[in-house]
Amino acid sequence: MRKPAVKTPCIGVCSTGIGDAVCRGCKRFSHEVIHWNSYSDEQKRAIDGRLSCFLSQCVRNALTVIDKPLLAWQLQVQQLRYNPEHDEYCWVFSLLKAGAGQIDRPADFGFEVHASHARLGLPQLRDLIDREFYILSEAHYERYMRTPDLFGSITS
Repeated sequence: MRKPAVKTPCIGVCSTGIGDAVCRGCKRFSHEVIHWNSYSDEQKRAIDGRLSCFLSQCVRNALTVIDKPLLAWQLQVQQLRYNPEHDEYCWVFSLLKAGAGQIDRPADFGFEVHASHARLGLPQLRDLIDREFYILSEAHYERYMRTPDLFGSITS
């Protein structure tokens, strides 16, 4: 059975054009943004897998999914775009991106906020998660993508 084509993670907020090595919108590396259309499905899946793992990790630091079927149902009822191949923590982020300010009771959507983050409103929590996702992607880029040039300085 053939897997569906990998959709671009682009959200239309690209910062690589202004010199960022990691896009502040989709969190891909600049070379991945540039070469996306020339990548094979396998290469795209590898990038998508890295991004979804990083996002899931950041979301798990702040909240817990307590009812995955309820969350999936809410996403469908709200007609929100999400990737069913990603885990439920990525789904929660899709929900928060679309309407964090409209959710009064997270449990009605299948998740709960950790006590350590309870003082934050959901819009602030969404922004915190997004910032951590960017920092994690940037750290990965710095560690594994940047290489020293012949003169010992770091280049992209």
